[in-house]
Amino acid sequence: MAWDPARGEWGIAVQSKFIAAGAVVPWGQAGVGVLATQAMSDGSQGPKGLDLLRKGLSAPEVVERLSREAPDRDDIQLGVVDAQGRSAAFTGARCLEWAGHVVGQGYACQGNILFSSKVVAAMARTFETTPGDLPERLLAALVAGQREGGDRRGMQSAALLVWKDRGGYRGGLDRWIDVRVDDHATPIEELDRIFRIYDMTLLSREDVASLRPLDPETVMSVQRSLGVLGYLLGPKTGAWDAATATAFTKFVAEHNFENKVRTDGKIWPSIVRYLEMKSSEELARRETTAPIRPGALDQGPGGGAHGTPPTKPSGGGRRSSTPTNEPSDRKRRSK
Repeated sequence: MAWDPARGEWGIAVQSKFIAAGAVVPWGQAGVGVLATQAMSDGSQGPKGLDLLRKGLSAPEVVERLSREAPDRDDIQLGVVDAQGRSAAFTGARCLEWAGHVVGQGYACQGNILFSSKVVAAMARTFETTPGDLPERLLAALVAGQREGGDRRGMQSAALLVWKDRGGYRGGLDRWIDVRVDDHATPIEELDRIFRIYDMTLLSREDVASLRPLDPETVMSVQRSLGVLGYLLGPKTGAWDAATATAFTKFVAEHNFENKVRTDGKIWPSIVRYLEMKSSEELARRETTAPIRPGALDQGPGGGAHGTPPTKPSGGGRRSSTPTNEPSDRKRRSK
């Protein structure tokens, strides 16, 4: 768990041989701080700790009070980073070996049933030395801990949560990042994969220096992808004309890229890459999937330039899964 004072962010990354660790370990609020409740904690320390932080107690004071009042204090583990970046942690005497923590300026690392003390040491060292913003440093710390053995029982779930004032989707919440892997053979790698998609779609972390001008090469790539996906019909000219702008606006709205729309004649490279990825997936789908209605393979998920609705079945009977004017599934697959 850690704090980024320059960006006003508080975050937690966790991995455990425990189902859905992201649902029980991390607690936080922008401008208040973050807590991690582990080992045999019943989770009540999370909301209690946040309430104490809101009342102005420091991280060391919160940890001292929660650990002192917990009836099973010898079996719980706590870590807290407060609004000013002060950090503290507690590891109960009966937490299963190896169990312990490392506390640094603006962060704390902890774990139990670990391979060795080198796990949290590596997490701390990596967090301190990794460049980039808070999510990148938190993910790097998880990877470093796993390389030293991590949870000695193995891996199962992982999560990354970062709180930031008005950081949530469309500014309504403070959960800027909330990505979880509840059950997976390699949850850290899967968490990173999902985060990259989440980042590309919902966040605005790209360097403005990476913006691409809407030159003919870039526009042609966008047009080809929009064409494959059924958003743009007609010739692809490499010019950002009215038809391209309309198709792009529809795509952005349907794929949750609203926060990356620009009006300065430039485009984020992540959107170009995403379009290329989705169009490649669509082309692959056409090679393996029979149509669900006439012309479906030729339109893509965009539904054509005007979103042509599906053909309505005639009469009151239930529509056949194989339209009479299309070849059967077996015949189409044999081509």
